[in-house]
Amino acid sequence: MHKFSFEKLDVWIESKELTKTIYNLTISFSDCEKFGLVSQLRRASVSICSNIAEGTSRISDKDKAHFISMSYSSTMEVLNQLILSFELDYIDETNYINCRNQINSISNKLNALRNYILKNKN
Repeated sequence: MHKFSFEKLDVWIESKELTKTIYNLTISFSDCEKFGLVSQLRRASVSICSNIAEGTSRISDKDKAHFISMSYSSTMEVLNQLILSFELDYIDETNYINCRNQINSISNKLNALRNYILKNKN
């Protein structure tokens, strides 16, 4: 089966894994958070890998870099929501630290990818 360019990117693979982690973590959240933190965390995490995929399909480097920046912003949104989830005792410290480590790796890779795109303008 043919793989598209985004499927070969480590940062896309890691962000997809983070999304799966978020979905599994939020299953145990309070029912009253179904339309709050659960929805926000899931949407923001999906947005990370989706913007990577969409950005790699763009023709101009400016557009590519823009979508990588949006992906970075969604990564920070997920981090913010995880901090709240941890402080509200919806997730334990082990899961929180694991997610933070994933986010650290993803954010570093997104920055590196954006810088690479901008340095290699057409």
